[in-house]
Amino acid sequence: MKTPFAVIAALLAVFLVTLPEHVLAGEPTERIKETTNKILSIVTNPELKGPGKDGERKKAIRKAVDERFDWEEMARRSLGTHWAQRTPEEKKDFVRLFGDLLERTYLERVEGYSGEKVYYISERVDGDYAEVDVKIVTTQNTEVPVKYRMRKRNNDWLVYDISISGVSLVNNYRVQFSSILAKSSYKDLVQQLEKKVAEGK
Repeated sequence: MKTPFAVIAALLAVFLVTLPEHVLAGEPTERIKETTNKILSIVTNPELKGPGKDGERKKAIRKAVDERFDWEEMARRSLGTHWAQRTPEEKKDFVRLFGDLLERTYLERVEGYSGEKVYYISERVDGDYAEVDVKIVTTQNTEVPVKYRMRKRNNDWLVYDISISGVSLVNNYRVQFSSILAKSSYKDLVQQLEKKVAEGK
C-alpha cells in the first residue's frame, strides 16, 4: 500500500508548534492549545532527553495524543461504507491499528520538531461539531493553511480529521483503503497496515 506518509506527517505536525496568543479562541481552539502545550513540555523536558528515556518520552506523547484524537471516528470515516461490514471485534482491532499507524508517524515528527509557528484564524461551532482554521508558518516563512475538524464527545472536543491546503487526512486514507478493498480483501488491508506499523518500530 502506498500510504501518503508525506501528507500525514505534514498534517500531524501542526501539533508541534509554538502558539501565539489569540484573543478570540473558543473551547475547541483551547483544547488544541492544551494538547500542544502538553506535548511541547514533553519534547523540551531535559529529563526526558537522556539515555534510556526514549520509551518514557514516547509513552507520554502517545498519551497526550490519545486524549485529543478520536481514533474511532477517524477509523470509521476512513473505511467509509466498508465500516458497516466489519464485526464489532474487527472494528475494535481496526481502530487500534489505525491509531497505532498515525501515532507512530506522529512520534517521528515530534523528534524532528524545528519551531514551526501557528496562528489561529477562525473557529466555527455547529452543535457538537467544530472547525478551527489555523495558519502555520514554517522556519522558511512558508504559510500553510490547516483546518482541524472536531466533534464534542463526552464533554470534550476531539479531532476527527485534519486538512492541509485542502487535503483531508481521512479522505486521503478512505481513497487508499477503498482502492485496496476493491482489488483485494479486508484481511489484506489489515496485513498491509500491520506491516506499516511494524516498519515504524
